[in-house]
Amino acid sequence: MALTISYFAWVRERMGMAEEVVEIPTDVSDLTALLAWLAARDDRGALAFAEPQRIRAAIDGVMMGPDAPLIGAREVALFPPVTGG
Repeated sequence: MALTISYFAWVRERMGMAEEVVEIPTDVSDLTALLAWLAARDDRGALAFAEPQRIRAAIDGVMMGPDAPLIGAREVALFPPVTGG
């Protein structure tokens, strides 16, 4: 399945890109598996996703938890927690 992944803030800096289109393996079926797969691909991914619990995600524009399924997804946005005041 082809999936567009957008990276934001320090995740983008560590990945060295703002966006990529990837063909994910069939066993990557949820956000947790996606982060593990991205971390295992190369050193950049290992650095960006060393602490997956710090990553927030939106699937097709909707915030989702770590066990959210990827079936039918077109875009996943990955970013650190947002703070503000």
